Amino acid sequence: MADAQLRLDDDAQSAGLRPTEDLRQLVAEHHELDERIHRLSILSYLTEQQRYEEVQLKKRKLALKDRIEAALRGGHGAPTASESSA
Repeated sequence: MADAQLRLDDDAQSAGLRPTEDLRQLVAEHHELDERIHRLSILSYLTEQQRYEEVQLKKRKLALKDRIEAALRGGHGAPTASESSA
């Protein structure tokens, strides 16, 4: 998580922003998803359920990335995960 935190601080500072707690939480969740995806990717064989989980995790990670980037651009009205899936 330290790497993700450092990237958040660097990105926010370069944009002239102070990272909010919500933004830090999004980055932490993004990093957690990345770790879970990595754990699946190192397995030599994935079951159907693991493949499904990997796809779902990647989708969630991508949605989080979009929300983080929108927040860094100042778009605090970025949709939440439940709003964007509707």
